[in-house]
Amino acid sequence: MAIRLMAVALLMCGACALAQDYPSRSVRLIAPSPAGGPSDFAARLLAPKLGEYLKQNIVVDNRQSVNGIIATEMVAKAPPDGLTLGIGNLGTHVINVGLYKSLPYDPIRDFIPVSQMISNGSALVGNIKLPPKTLKELIAFAKANPGKLNIGIAGANGAAGTEIFKSAAGILLNNVPYKGSAPAEVAVISGEVELVQLSIPVVAGHHKAGRLRVFGIMSPKRSPLLPDVLTIAEQGVSGYEAPGNWHGVFVPAKTPDRIVRILHREIVRVFEAPDIREIVANRGSDLILNTPEQFAEQLKRDVSRFRKIMRDAGIQPQ
Repeated sequence: MAIRLMAVALLMCGACALAQDYPSRSVRLIAPSPAGGPSDFAARLLAPKLGEYLKQNIVVDNRQSVNGIIATEMVAKAPPDGLTLGIGNLGTHVINVGLYKSLPYDPIRDFIPVSQMISNGSALVGNIKLPPKTLKELIAFAKANPGKLNIGIAGANGAAGTEIFKSAAGILLNNVPYKGSAPAEVAVISGEVELVQLSIPVVAGHHKAGRLRVFGIMSPKRSPLLPDVLTIAEQGVSGYEAPGNWHGVFVPAKTPDRIVRILHREIVRVFEAPDIREIVANRGSDLILNTPEQFAEQLKRDVSRFRKIMRDAGIQPQ
């Protein structure tokens, strides 16, 4: 019995020492998108100041793949020592559950949510040379030419938003998958595809410069960055409900609670900095900064809610 108690004490001391020394070396922050994508933006916004506060380098590691699966799996399978963090989003941790029958990770069981950070709405945009000028004209054109228009699919959030829109509008579009929003953005501007769903901060500059046509806000509320653009629901597409996209920090399951608390404290500190708040506001994003417990509860609610939304839209897991 005494030997068992001693062993437990040694393990506890080891975990305590790990937390007290944390981080002992540079920290890897895995982003599930290429450079320039929304998840990459969140990572680059966080990394410099977090590194300053933790007194270690934060190395952003971009691992692009369809719907962010590779990057998210890497975080799930990393050692639970707080030296590997992951940027997760609505797509990687919620939408993918409704898109795939089998994932190489469980978004609830395999992670500890540390904090959400920012959220962005999204918009349906088209190549500037596309004949339809309004959402009503676009839907009519798509119905008259079923399967003629190609829509870029950027990540799981884009996949879900696109399918929900197609179902609500009663139209057929050809899905063309891309490994992140940055390549999909290039594709729609160049005319490689006619349509795509992109985050509003990305869309705003192109809209102002006349490089893209914005057909409607896909998230539930209008954006101050696009004050002249109505939501899709406001334009008469009944039954339409598509998500915006949040970005948060996750660590592997079994990461010591003390490390989780250190990370949460410093992430909140990063986003409380006036210069970071200004960048977020100018980009038209919203700050969230919830606790690990609040984040975990919201994640469970979102998985259940969007699984139903996607099922009602006729999206079948593949």
